[in-house]
Amino acid sequence: MSDLPTADGRTGSAERGPLRPIELATGAVLGGVTVGLVTVGSVVPLAAALQIVAAVPMGMLAHRYRPRALVTAAASATLVTFVAAGVMPALGVVASATIGGIIGGVKRRGGGLFSVLFLALLAGLLWAAFTIGSLLVAGRTRELLFDTIRNTADGVQRLAERQSALEPLGRAASELTDAVLAWWWVWIGAGVALGVVVSALFSWFVLGSVLDRLAWLPARDRLDAPVDERPIGPLPVTLHAAGFRYPGARTDALSDIDLSVRVGEFIAIVGHNGSGKSTLTRLLAGLPPTSGEVRRPGSAGLGHLGGTALVLQRPESQTLGVQVADDVVWGLPQELAAEVDVEALLGEVGLAGMGERETTTLSGGQQQRLAVAAALARRPALLIADEATSMIDPEGRSELIALLARLPRRHPMAVVLVTHHEADAAAADRVVHLAAGRTVDRLPAWPQPARGGRRGSVGVPPPSAARGRTSSDSVELGASVLELRDVRHTYNRGTPWEAPALHGVDLVVRRGEALLVVGGNGSGKSTLAWIIAGLIEPSSGRCELGGRPVTRQIGRVELAFQHSRLQLQKQTVGAEIADWGGRATGSGAVGRALDAVGLDRALAARSIEELSGGQAKRVVLAAIVASRPQVVVLDEPLAGLDPEGRADIVELLARLRDSGLTLIVISHDVEDMSAVCDRTVHLSSGRILETQPVSDAAPAAHRIDPHRGPRSDSPSPHSGDAAWRFGHGGAK
Repeated sequence: MSDLPTADGRTGSAERGPLRPIELATGAVLGGVTVGLVTVGSVVPLAAALQIVAAVPMGMLAHRYRPRALVTAAASATLVTFVAAGVMPALGVVASATIGGIIGGVKRRGGGLFSVLFLALLAGLLWAAFTIGSLLVAGRTRELLFDTIRNTADGVQRLAERQSALEPLGRAASELTDAVLAWWWVWIGAGVALGVVVSALFSWFVLGSVLDRLAWLPARDRLDAPVDERPIGPLPVTLHAAGFRYPGARTDALSDIDLSVRVGEFIAIVGHNGSGKSTLTRLLAGLPPTSGEVRRPGSAGLGHLGGTALVLQRPESQTLGVQVADDVVWGLPQELAAEVDVEALLGEVGLAGMGERETTTLSGGQQQRLAVAAALARRPALLIADEATSMIDPEGRSELIALLARLPRRHPMAVVLVTHHEADAAAADRVVHLAAGRTVDRLPAWPQPARGGRRGSVGVPPPSAARGRTSSDSVELGASVLELRDVRHTYNRGTPWEAPALHGVDLVVRRGEALLVVGGNGSGKSTLAWIIAGLIEPSSGRCELGGRPVTRQIGRVELAFQHSRLQLQKQTVGAEIADWGGRATGSGAVGRALDAVGLDRALAARSIEELSGGQAKRVVLAAIVASRPQVVVLDEPLAGLDPEGRADIVELLARLRDSGLTLIVISHDVEDMSAVCDRTVHLSSGRILETQPVSDAAPAAHRIDPHRGPRSDSPSPHSGDAAWRFGHGGAK
């Protein structure tokens, strides 16, 4: 049991062993930030204060992780800074690491001012010894420096002799200079030591308060596992009565899970948000259970050749290479990377011919495909795809699922897919249903979004009022509020890497309208969203809100990202909403914003880190309501949500629309969003192909009769045991 996670999220063996992946990754990021701050501060005269701020990232590293993580990051950052900017900036990095290490280390161990004073004095003596030793070794440099100081003092004395009243002062300065240079090692050593002590004491109150404010941020790697010295052998893997409870949690995330995965299987794990699906994949990836057992012939080998590969829901967190081809083989030894047929892998996942593209120019769905290709480059025995299809358009999703289904038949491997999509699960050999952390025979029926016309209500009605609306309640839309004329945009324009994204887009959005923008991955939808929000300026053409360029009205059009968590920067829900609303936003306005999105007002005190995916999306929408924009752009608002969560968000958007808010929704989920939107715009390769009523855009198989429910030809997770393969041993 010594290898189980401790209360602070670490494991016993990992704490004593080599640097963990989370330590390496965090050290690389914070070390890079330090390099940037010190380098810019040393090169740009007016930015010298940045060198003081450089102690903050090093302090965060020392506060959260072991001293060896700080030492490794500081050594790497010093070397990079020396190559980029020279000796003095490199010494600045070491000084930042010293101060940050003292403050962060004392905070980590719960020490106080006395500990800071003792460590600062010790560090000051070491810096003093280093400085004196350097001057002793560099004799010619020392003499040159001393001659410069003497000449300066003599010049001051000669200037003072011109005024009889200042002559004693000039003579005293010259004598003091001679005395200091005669005992230079004492004066310089004492000055350096005193400087370190004073800097540390000042930083204890300034940097220490910063670290205290950031202490709530999570520092634990949920994939962190003890070192397994056995040869890599992830399959077959068997879970017997396995359970897991996260540190500090009151209940188990998983309980009594019995499951086996063997070579040649394609298994789907299905459940609502919060049912324990991702936790189960972490156990399969090597995280030890807190109860029960997980048996496999060797180590899970996460990330290693022939081991376990994990593709997460957010692909940008796994994209490291500058170019697509580089990212596929990133981290592989050179000899192994040379054996990978990159073009063939890219072709398999639908990215043929994109090897030279920059990864920053890829859409969310293309990044998902790239993450799968990078996983396949490791020739894994076990491939775990955690919502890997959530950002891909329906056609691409079908292609990727077909690819995953073929892999166990073509290679000696198994594939485990976590998904909310019924068709994805139908392609699996076995389906594991999870509910509240336990396996169940089947899940409750998925809800369907309410469908109907507008109510034309003033204000935001209660949640129950959005149900059962009829077409007779429709209201007339207002005048034009947003216009795009011949909008074109090219990334990296004028460089060899330029990538056109939009080509002559013309679009008019009316006040109170709910517009749906659809298109395949890479069609330019996200670029269009950023231009409409005024966050990037089109290469040519114009985008105007109320007759004025939207780039001059930042905040009048709000953008909700695909990943809501990226927009939540404050510690609590209430603080986040108040920040979006401005200084005049009090607790009453925060409460009304929470009411508008159907959240309990008590949630205002909840930490952002405790929110589920659906709650995070609602909090972003509540913040948008508090900011009182004219137009709201939502980029894939249903991504990563289970059908119940999607139905809730669809209903919420309908209520916001009916309150008079203008919505522009970018989504692959046409059948769900058709319950909200009035009109559909089809975007392909950066061009608008056509616009039509949203009811015509929904595939016939997914249209819903508001009185009869889903059509008989619409697939359902409970429409037939054959489709979902109930009873095929998914859970024992």
